[in-house]
Amino acid sequence: MLIGYVSDERYVALDGVRFEFECNAGSVEAHSRATGAVYADIPPGHYHVTLRKDGFGAKSVDMNLREDEPYQFRLLNSRLVGYMWPKWVQGGEKAEYRVHSTEAYRLDLWRYGWEKEHIRTIGWFDEHGPLATAQITPDGDYTQTGIQFNHRGYSNNPHHRQYVTAPERPGLYYLHARTVSGNFFAFPWIVAPARPQSDTAVLASNINWNAYNNFGGRSNYIHPIALPPQPTVNARLDLARYTSDAHMQFTAEDYAPLSFDRPELFNHIPETTRITDPVEGRSECHVLPAEWRLFGWLEREGFTYDLYAETQFHFETLDLDNYRVLIISTHPEYWSQEMYYRLKTWVFERGGKLMYLGGNGLNCAVEFLDEATMTVRNGSFGGSSSDLAKVNKESRFDVYYESEASLLGVRCTESGIMTGAPYKVIDASHWVFEGTGLTNDEVFGEQGLHMRCHGGASGHETDKLSPASPANCQLLAKGLNPDDGGGEIVYHETASGGAVFSVGSISYPCSLPADDNISSITRNVLTRFQQREA
Repeated sequence: MLIGYVSDERYVALDGVRFEFECNAGSVEAHSRATGAVYADIPPGHYHVTLRKDGFGAKSVDMNLREDEPYQFRLLNSRLVGYMWPKWVQGGEKAEYRVHSTEAYRLDLWRYGWEKEHIRTIGWFDEHGPLATAQITPDGDYTQTGIQFNHRGYSNNPHHRQYVTAPERPGLYYLHARTVSGNFFAFPWIVAPARPQSDTAVLASNINWNAYNNFGGRSNYIHPIALPPQPTVNARLDLARYTSDAHMQFTAEDYAPLSFDRPELFNHIPETTRITDPVEGRSECHVLPAEWRLFGWLEREGFTYDLYAETQFHFETLDLDNYRVLIISTHPEYWSQEMYYRLKTWVFERGGKLMYLGGNGLNCAVEFLDEATMTVRNGSFGGSSSDLAKVNKESRFDVYYESEASLLGVRCTESGIMTGAPYKVIDASHWVFEGTGLTNDEVFGEQGLHMRCHGGASGHETDKLSPASPANCQLLAKGLNPDDGGGEIVYHETASGGAVFSVGSISYPCSLPADDNISSITRNVLTRFQQREA
C-alpha cells in the first residue's frame, strides 16, 4: 500500500530514502521511489519509522498509518543553516540561536552598519555527541506551524537551549556561524531600542521576507494556498506558478498560514561582502541585503535611527508618537490593516513625516494569527493590474481597505517591471533637489548596486501616481523605464503638518551608497523632516 511521500525542506521529492517500519509484529524495509512515494506491504496501525539518506539528517518518527491519508515525511539537507528566535527583540531581551550543523561550529555576533562590526564571540558548539547540533524537522507542512529548531531531541537541560542577550544599541545584527571545516552561514537579528534613542525610526520589511520565504515548500508565490498532496519532481512541470495561466495563483479567498519560525536563506550575506559591493542574486536585491544598504548609508551620512521590525510596529512595540520621521524601504509589500491606518493617522492627523524609499509597498494585506504566524489576504481577483482593474481596484490592499496611494501618493503597476533605469527631473525647483545642480529633464540615479534589474535607481518594480493619490501630490521626477513604467518620485503635505516623500522603486536603496545625486536628494529630505518647527 502507499504509505506516503518523502521530501526535503523545499518540498522536493526524495528518491532512494531508506525506511524501516517497526511494530510489535516485527519490521519491514522500504525505500522511496522517483516521485518520493513510499510503498510497503504492511497493514494500517502504529509504527516506529526510521529514515536515512546520504546528505540528509536521519531521524525516527512514530506514526499512525491510515489507508486514506498518505503521510508526509520530511528530511532536512545537511547544509549549514540557522536563525534567531525571536528574530526581532528589544535591547536587553534574549533570543535563542537555532543552528543546524552536522559538525562543530563557532558563532559570532556582528552589527551591520556602514561597516561590519564584530561585537563578540558567542563560542564553539558541538554538544559532545555525534551530529548533536543537527536539527530534526517536523513532518507535514511546517510552513504553517514553524520548523521549531531545538524543540526535538533535546531535554530541558538549560545547556541545550542557547540564548544571546541583545545589545542596547539598536540596529541590524547578524550571527556568523562557521563550522570546523570552513562552511559559513550568516543570519539576521533585528534589535529595536528598549527606549527611543533617535527621532527617526526605520522599519525592516520582515513581513515581506516571510511572504517570499519558501523554506518548507510554501510561500505566497510557491503553493500559496496550500501544499499539494505530492511533492515536486520538476518545478516547470509541477508548479502552478509555471503551468497555470493564473501564474501567481492569487485566485482564492483563503490562504494557509505562513510561520515566521523558519530560516531565511535569501537574507544570508557572504562573509566577504561589503556594503559597497553589488547586490547579487535574484531574491537578495529586494530583501534584507538590499535594505542593509539603506541602514549603512544612514550611518555614513551621520543620521541616527532606531530600527524596528514591521511585526514590532503591528504589535505596538513601536509607538510612532515617539518619532518625527518613519522610513520604510525597498519592498515593504505586505502590511496589516492596523499598521496602515496607524501610520496614515500619524501622518494626516498628528504631523508625522514618512519617507517611502521603495517600490510595490503596502500593496497586499496580511492578518496575524499570533505573533509568529500570518496569513496573506491576496483576494480572489488575481494579482495583476488588469485583473484588479476589472473590479475597479488599484491593489490587493485596495480590495479589502483602500489604495495605498491615498497615503504614499503612488501605487505599483506592472509597466516597467523587471527593468532598471535612471530618473529624469520633472520639477527641479523643488527643495529636494537643493545642492544637486540638477535641472529639468536632466537624468540622475544612473549608478546602483541592484544587479537583478541593473540600469539605475528606478527599477525592479515601480510605483506611479493614481486617481487615489492626494490632490496636492507633486511629481518631482520619473524613471526612464520602458513602457512609461518608471518609478515616480512624489511629495505631498498634510493639513496637520505631516509630509510624505515617495520614490516608487525597489531599486532605490541600492543606489544610496553608489549615486551622489540619489544620496543628496535623500539627505535633503531626511534633514528637512528632522527639523523642528520654531
